[in-house]
Amino acid sequence: MKDYSDGKPSIREVDYHEIIECIVSALDAKDTYTAGHSQRVSDMALKVCMLIGLNEKSTEQIHIAAHLHDIGKIGVPDAVLNKAERLTEKEWEEIKKHPITGAEILSKSRHLNELKDIVLYHHERYDGKGYPEGLQGERIPVGARIIAICDSIDAMTSSRSYREANTNEYCYDQIKNNLGIMYDPIIGAYVLEHWDGIIDKK
Repeated sequence: MKDYSDGKPSIREVDYHEIIECIVSALDAKDTYTAGHSQRVSDMALKVCMLIGLNEKSTEQIHIAAHLHDIGKIGVPDAVLNKAERLTEKEWEEIKKHPITGAEILSKSRHLNELKDIVLYHHERYDGKGYPEGLQGERIPVGARIIAICDSIDAMTSSRSYREANTNEYCYDQIKNNLGIMYDPIIGAYVLEHWDGIIDKK
């Protein structure tokens, strides 16, 4: 029988989803754009996983990884992360470090370590021209390929300091035109076929 001297369970017995929420909230406080972004990407990724019939374990891993995909931005300087103007080449290189930083953060946890490759490779492109390693095609983890699409959808349909949100129609065309280039052509085709059921109409 467990003895809770203070009437509360230890942190080991707390659902680690709550810990994830705390981590993401810290990033939201640092970057106003990410407030809600991670949740929307996570929600979309869950729908895509269910749509393509992934098993329960893979679906849960991808769902959580999507929630944490930008956690590495916590290591990006505020002046770069929140800059309204066009980034310099040096500043862009700082932004591009966030998948590596995110993977390093997750590797510290035995619970979240298995998610690190999904986070590390979510900016890889299907044609091999992404970052950080230039992986191509199915060498990119399926979770990272799913998040890449969902991340792009939310980024395109969200307002930023330097531009208004794009329409869903524009976003649809961008995903369609980049199948096999930026995005997995099979997963992307499923997303387009079930578009209205995956994204929130804005």
